[in-house]
Amino acid sequence: MSGLPDAFGLDRLRAAVLRAWEDSPTRLTEDTNAERDLRAGGYRDRLLVELAQNAADAAALAGRPGHLRVAVTGGELRVANTGAPLDEAGVAALASLRASAKPAGTVGRFGVGFAAVLAVTSEPRIVSSTGGVVFSEQRTKAEAGADDVPVLRLPWPPGVDEPPVPDGFDTEVRLPLTVPAGDVLAAITADVPDLLLALPRLARVDVDGRTWTRSEEKADAGGGVVMLSTPEGTARWLTHAEDGVVWALPVDDADAGTPVPRTEDVLHTPTPTDERLSLPARLFAPVPVEPSRRRVLTGEAARPVLAAAARIYPRLARRLESAHRSMAVPEARFPLSEVDAELRDLVIAELSEQDWLPAVAGGEVAGGRARVLPVDAPELVGLLADVVPGLAVACGPGAARLLETVGARAIGVAEVAEALTGIDRTPAWWHGLYDALLAAVERREIDPAELGGIPVPLADGRTVPGPRGALLPDPALAASGLDDIGGLDVVGLHLVHPEAAHPLLERLGADRAGPAELLASPALREAVQRSVEDAVSGVDVRPFVDAVLRLSGHGDAAELGALALPARSGWRRADELVLPGAPVLEVFDPEAVGEDGALDVLDETFAGFHDPAALTALGVLDSFALVTDDEPAEADHELPDEAAWWEAAAPARVYAVRDLDLVADDAWPAAIRLLAQRPETWRALTEPGGHTPWWLARFALLGGRAPMDWRMPAAHDLAGLFDPVPDVGLSPEQLAVVGVRGGLPDASTVDSDDVADLCDRLADPDRSVPLGLTLRVHRLVGEHRPVATGGHVDPPDRVRTLDGAVADAEDVVVLDGPWLLGAAAPSRFVACATAGTPGRRAGGTGGGSDAGIPDTGPVAALAEAFDLPLATDVIDADVSSEGEFAAWPELPAVVEVAELLGVALPEGGVVVHDHLTVAGADVSGNNVAVPWWCRPDPHGGPAGGAGPAETGVLHATDTSDGLARAFAWAAGLWLRRWEIAALLDDPDPRTLLG
Repeated sequence: MSGLPDAFGLDRLRAAVLRAWEDSPTRLTEDTNAERDLRAGGYRDRLLVELAQNAADAAALAGRPGHLRVAVTGGELRVANTGAPLDEAGVAALASLRASAKPAGTVGRFGVGFAAVLAVTSEPRIVSSTGGVVFSEQRTKAEAGADDVPVLRLPWPPGVDEPPVPDGFDTEVRLPLTVPAGDVLAAITADVPDLLLALPRLARVDVDGRTWTRSEEKADAGGGVVMLSTPEGTARWLTHAEDGVVWALPVDDADAGTPVPRTEDVLHTPTPTDERLSLPARLFAPVPVEPSRRRVLTGEAARPVLAAAARIYPRLARRLESAHRSMAVPEARFPLSEVDAELRDLVIAELSEQDWLPAVAGGEVAGGRARVLPVDAPELVGLLADVVPGLAVACGPGAARLLETVGARAIGVAEVAEALTGIDRTPAWWHGLYDALLAAVERREIDPAELGGIPVPLADGRTVPGPRGALLPDPALAASGLDDIGGLDVVGLHLVHPEAAHPLLERLGADRAGPAELLASPALREAVQRSVEDAVSGVDVRPFVDAVLRLSGHGDAAELGALALPARSGWRRADELVLPGAPVLEVFDPEAVGEDGALDVLDETFAGFHDPAALTALGVLDSFALVTDDEPAEADHELPDEAAWWEAAAPARVYAVRDLDLVADDAWPAAIRLLAQRPETWRALTEPGGHTPWWLARFALLGGRAPMDWRMPAAHDLAGLFDPVPDVGLSPEQLAVVGVRGGLPDASTVDSDDVADLCDRLADPDRSVPLGLTLRVHRLVGEHRPVATGGHVDPPDRVRTLDGAVADAEDVVVLDGPWLLGAAAPSRFVACATAGTPGRRAGGTGGGSDAGIPDTGPVAALAEAFDLPLATDVIDADVSSEGEFAAWPELPAVVEVAELLGVALPEGGVVVHDHLTVAGADVSGNNVAVPWWCRPDPHGGPAGGAGPAETGVLHATDTSDGLARAFAWAAGLWLRRWEIAALLDDPDPRTLLG
């Protein structure tokens, strides 16, 4: 190297710099500060960038692809490159700090950017095939006589021991490292791929034995795919270059046509700046930058270049495969810089106005004129090519959101359905459309509700809007010989064309058109409803009637009772007809069957041509018909006297026999036997609370009277109130279900009409009613709750008293105190059977069982129902004899009885009389002897410390009968008073047990 002449004039360059420093003492400081600014500012972290640019420029000047090699040798970073060698202008530029020797078309030929090497060294050297140059901080300090000097101002020639340029290279930069070599190599390695993409003249870079290369495929005059081979693999970039601008979009390694959009990058000019961008592609553009080369000169200087770059961007998008072009659209987001905001707006505007987006119908469409289907269904998009103008190939929710950025409008499925209305397509085309739509529905990309108006081609050549109500032909139609049903003149019967029939239509509301579905179709039902009217007006309904009857054998014919059928007297509804010879005709009133009757008989000839099962399925009667409703809302089932039953029963469901009111008066036994023969009608007869047993009990006739007016022959406990039912040829079970009485009804279910009837029967003086039955009926009256069962019972004018006679209600009272029976005649009292006694208003506090406490509820209720006073409130009588009070423990016989019974003695005691008498206005005679008495305590407590206030003051004769009643009342053992009396007479366990 030392043998070469000083081709670069290094001595002259040093002398000139030193003179400048001597002439202007501040120049040294200025140069030092300028170099420090370059090192710490614009060229910080740009070591490889600057050296690679020099290598690319050298390759460009030499006219061949460049090769750059980076290695660390002996603590030095050595960067070698091919291309044009170092020349005098380059050396001058290296030593100037403010000037560059780069010619037009190069990006950095040994200019101020070389200051980037100072980040890793203070003694840089450059060796080229034409010579070399050395810079040294230490030698500069010595020459300048200063401690703070610029490194790149004084150039020296290399030493005699400087190695030559490596074989195969033209220039090598040698940098003794002041930082760890590993850190430098890592930073360089990270920058290599971007530099190869940015510097087209650079074809290969070697770093520490690892190689990166650049090549192009699918190239044309405007660009192509740049392939970057790296130690980790191969990266591809789709590029488009025009007017000095290059756009580069990453594409998939496996398929160069699939873009991998960037989400964040920086502007390259062509070297990277600090201007952050958020576009999918990388931009290389000659945008004016500040001297630091990190920031764009914003304003008018940069705008034309950015506008040109935006104008070219759609042409990059057109290089993508049709299916991927939408990925070139910038995602909606906040700009990353001021340049990014301006460039994004320009790019989006161009994508909105230029044709670049592939259209389904062919060609390309601008974003602003495009329509996008927000469903990921390419096959559906293909079918809509000539249906929706401007429809883009790109589809799916992501594409719709993305293309909305450039003005594209998403077209909803409902809008597609509207666009399809009125178009003429083959049934097979429609079937393909349904295929595509169903696939999207199953992927949950389409809401089936949006397809309600999708057109449906029919077998008759028409197209109807929407599948709801349409019928899909089923193979069962042909199998049943009903494949010609579609030819019937049935208004509104929409049968889908067989070639267009599809599961989607069924999912959207179409019905399978098998026999059962045809029977259930609204159109057929409507035709059935108007069939009688049509027949009467002269329309030939016979073909339709025959078809419905054929269908009824293959499906549910329920609710087709309105079908017109020929009767003896003309056309009638099927459910108004009876089969000829049906047993039910024998029990119907003749006036109810005929032209003017509620029913008529089916024409015998017509009946002979059809299966009786098919006819009865339509509602033609061969026996009694049923009415069923599991959720009734009101009394609207046309049952006889239904409103009265509804009020009494408040039914939760209706299961009843129809047409009972048509039975002849003398045919009821036969009608009941007929009802009992069929399980369905027998079930109605036995329905708890049902209409049928309720109505039969009141309106059927057995022996000229309603069933509820009779009693069963074995119901002897009702003798006197009801007569036994005559023999009408019905079994006891049949008699029972139609309402013939087997005993008194339960108070919780009896209705007010029945209660009123019982009261009327008791008030009939011609009836001999046992007293026990009278007491039980009165208890039933008291327990009856008209609010629960409906209706109200008016108080009777006459009632049956305790002596069995019938008296005016105004002359009697309701017995509520049993002691009163000894002071007044039985004809004065009305009483009822109770669990204890009709008299006591509150139980005692003794140790007796609750079962012995008199049940006073029915007594008070009976008084209220009969509107009568209670006896204790009316009868004015009191004790008129003298007695002596004795506490219960003071009565040995009572104590012994309590012990035998195992009960505690009640509190208080009893006033014992030798002869107990009472007197008063309501007592016949001045003094009446009674066995016991209860006198209410006006002071709220017992006299002489007797029993509780609720019991009152008890009086008794000194007899076992009197003491037993008083003790039983006080102890709450009223039902055991006869047992207590026997024990008082004979206090022996054998009396209790025997």
